[in-house]
Amino acid sequence: MARSKKTRNANDESSIYFSDYDQRWHGRVTVGVKNNGDKDRRHVSSKNRPEVVRKVRDLEKKRDAGSLEQAGAKWTVEQWLTHWLYKIARMTTTENGWDAYYYAVTIHLIPGIGAHKLNGPNKLAPDHLEALYRKMLENGSKPGTAHQVHRTIRAALNDAFERDHITKNPALIAKAPPVDEEEIEPLNKEEIRALFETARKGRNSTRWVIAIALGLRQGEALGLKWEDVDFDEKTLRIRRNRLRPKYKHGCEPACGRKHAGHCPQRVNTRRETKQTKSKAGKRTIGLPDPLVVELAQHRDEQAAEREKARDLWKEDGWVFTNELGEKLNARTDQFRWKALLTEAGVRDARLHDARHTAATVLLELGVNHRATMGVMGWSSANMAQRYQHLTTTVRRTIADQVGGHLWETKKATEESQELTDEQREAIKQLAATLPGSWGQQFWELATGKPGPRSADEDDAEPPTASGE
Repeated sequence: MARSKKTRNANDESSIYFSDYDQRWHGRVTVGVKNNGDKDRRHVSSKNRPEVVRKVRDLEKKRDAGSLEQAGAKWTVEQWLTHWLYKIARMTTTENGWDAYYYAVTIHLIPGIGAHKLNGPNKLAPDHLEALYRKMLENGSKPGTAHQVHRTIRAALNDAFERDHITKNPALIAKAPPVDEEEIEPLNKEEIRALFETARKGRNSTRWVIAIALGLRQGEALGLKWEDVDFDEKTLRIRRNRLRPKYKHGCEPACGRKHAGHCPQRVNTRRETKQTKSKAGKRTIGLPDPLVVELAQHRDEQAAEREKARDLWKEDGWVFTNELGEKLNARTDQFRWKALLTEAGVRDARLHDARHTAATVLLELGVNHRATMGVMGWSSANMAQRYQHLTTTVRRTIADQVGGHLWETKKATEESQELTDEQREAIKQLAATLPGSWGQQFWELATGKPGPRSADEDDAEPPTASGE
């Protein structure tokens, strides 16, 4: 290829030249390094030299500003989300978190915006995301679902931005519909007592006492083993979290059931337990004496069931089991909670509301934030805003404290200054030993009230320095 170029540019310097081969002007700009380590040298061309100069300068500006997209495959949103879901999020997210991402990606994001490009003329824009959210709401989705989709695409595109696949994250600009979070109403003392009394009529009553008194998450409570309970020290160690099962079809030929959980030969693809939700979740909690008693009674009841079941008993050390020693199913646990509410005549509430109740009880008791975080297993004090609620008891305590500070102090001071009859008599006798008006003045200083005056007080002289 013949080129109209007579000097050689320095390494990595942009070049512009005319090619006799195609009768066009060409420009080349080094903008970085490719994934394989080779130089990323971009090429532009035009029939006119000024146009090539403009394109070269534009590439140089984008390169210097760091806004030039990386060389490589032109990702569509669907391709990137699929790559992100299975290659990135799966390694860094919990099982439950990944399930939420999977639902948002496969049900909403790929069908709604998957055909857009990450870059280029048809790239994904904030308007496309907002249109998706509006369509979801029109089709009956709740604002919370739209928010979950928004958080998912934002996380996926943040990773794309950090890997230089995009120059700007449109999800940071797009607005998701507002979510009105209802204020949770914790269970009050009467409701708690009713639940405790009703629970004691059936099996595993301590399961619900622990949920309300200690605020354990469902997975933490179902993951308890007897080795975690120290009856001597009266403590409970939280070390693991039971996971909800996730099934796949194990039938062959196909059973025809849509959901794998309904398959007769279903196979659980998820491990049984994992570590606690966070590092702070791994904790040791002190047990109230009544709860220690209930746990000991529960242990005795389980021992009786073990004796009754004999060879059918499956010993895995779980604190809460069915009649044969098998671990409790999370879904069944939820159903039993709802049944307990109904039987106790208590208003409907989520099982997780028991955790809100436990946190609010700590607020009512005036437990400091650091200790509360330790009991609840929070990694951030900001969680108090979500879980601790201003109940009537808390409001009354605040009002009494304000009243005592602003109004009751004076009254309390006056009451503390009131003298007893014995004190008055002692002051009176002491005042009587002083000459003339000195006794009257001492009485008034000591009692704050005028006292009786003798006939010769007006003529009395104060004692001299020598005491005369």
